[in-house]
Amino acid sequence: MEALQLPVPVQWIEPIWIGVQILLILLAGYLAQRFVAKGLTRLGERYPFPPQLLMPLRGGSALIFVLGRLGVSATVLWTALSGFVAVAAVAFFAMWSVLSNLLCAILIFTVGPFRLGDIVELVDTVDKPGVKGRVVAINLLYTTLIEVEEAGTNSAMVQVPNSLFFQRSVRRWPGSGTNIL
Repeated sequence: MEALQLPVPVQWIEPIWIGVQILLILLAGYLAQRFVAKGLTRLGERYPFPPQLLMPLRGGSALIFVLGRLGVSATVLWTALSGFVAVAAVAFFAMWSVLSNLLCAILIFTVGPFRLGDIVELVDTVDKPGVKGRVVAINLLYTTLIEVEEAGTNSAMVQVPNSLFFQRSVRRWPGSGTNIL
């Protein structure tokens, strides 16, 4: 490198050299991807393979080589990827529950299985009573009920996720003119 006598400061030579290597890796990866894609297309024309089988083979592995050239080990990549997948799975599960309750709130507002002031009971099984109370609020995530007063206790407010009203059987007593509590 010293024999080249480039008009570049010495501390820039190594980063420039790594950049050139990365560009060469990306170019080789692009050419290899085009070659593999063309071969898979010809193979797919000759033999009836499902497209889902061929898609993973067309992926670009040049990024892994670039990260390896930058000093990132395969173990670190695998750990980061598996951690990301785990977090994404947990986030999807949490978001699914919220979206389910939002959709059920829209259904409660539009279909109207019960209204404010109605008395509803979520039935767990025939012999086991569930939550029972008067509907006092319907929100986007949950419905608030005031439970039936029992002997010597005050009534309590219960917030029931909206999705439960579509997963279990519901008994309903209209609120107007009926006083069950």
